[in-house]
Amino acid sequence: MTTLVFGHKSPDTDSTGSPLIWAWYLTEVLGTPAKAVLLGEPNTEAAFVLDKWNFDKPEIITSVAAETPVVIVDTNNPAELPDAINDADITAIIDHHKLVGGLETKGPIDITIRPLACTATIMHDLMGDDAAKMPDNIKGAMLSCILSDTLEFRSPTTTDHDKALAEKLAAELNLDLGAYASEMFEAKSDISAFSDAELIRMDSKEYAVEGTKFRVSVLETTAPKLVLDRQASIMESFKTVAAEDGVDEVLLFVVDILNEEATLFVPNDVIKGVAEKSFAATVNGDSVVLPGIMSRKKQIIPNLKV
Repeated sequence: MTTLVFGHKSPDTDSTGSPLIWAWYLTEVLGTPAKAVLLGEPNTEAAFVLDKWNFDKPEIITSVAAETPVVIVDTNNPAELPDAINDADITAIIDHHKLVGGLETKGPIDITIRPLACTATIMHDLMGDDAAKMPDNIKGAMLSCILSDTLEFRSPTTTDHDKALAEKLAAELNLDLGAYASEMFEAKSDISAFSDAELIRMDSKEYAVEGTKFRVSVLETTAPKLVLDRQASIMESFKTVAAEDGVDEVLLFVVDILNEEATLFVPNDVIKGVAEKSFAATVNGDSVVLPGIMSRKKQIIPNLKV
């Protein structure tokens, strides 16, 4: 039976590229038939990467049949996976997020969770000498994942190991690393085709703090004005998205990649309190700029207070 490899819902570049990388490794190196799939439409940056490296967009699935062998990458959170994920035969987990709990396997499995910026970096390490067998498109996917997750090494999640691997891959591909990163971020910044609700959900995770359920959304961009110009209508959609998704509040951070800061939309007193208690911010109005805030995983989620 073919093993399905997938990341989290609302797939970004790492959750699009890493399944392709690992499905290649399982199939071509280990001789285990595998297929990369997605749990939603890839974002604009991920779609650019697929086109750039001549990948067909993986099949989008919403459920997994019982007993299907699967490898889960770039998450270990059941909330970000198909509802019946524990009925599948989870054979491995490769991730770089904190351990959440809630997944149940049929037996002992390989679990690799390492404090690196990118799942693809971990995969390179797991391949060992076999990484030398990667064709250019797999190398390109790996490089793209690292650049995306590190925001071209600006994110505080970046490690020397991630950076060194990205530089090595760029050299092997004869790519100008900075120029390619700019292409990726330009693609990520094009939000013209998306509704306000789609923007809110595009890169978001559910997270509960002291009994309050949040949808924590991040929009990483080199053109923040495109998002900020739509602030009023986006905030009007918060209540609808919260009701439809079963959460209490929406936190939306617009991350300015080049200026290395985030703008948090503040639609009500609850979010104002979150901003003040979590980031020691002084809020005057319906938004607040948070200097140096770049990473949901390392700077936003761990600091949330209500």
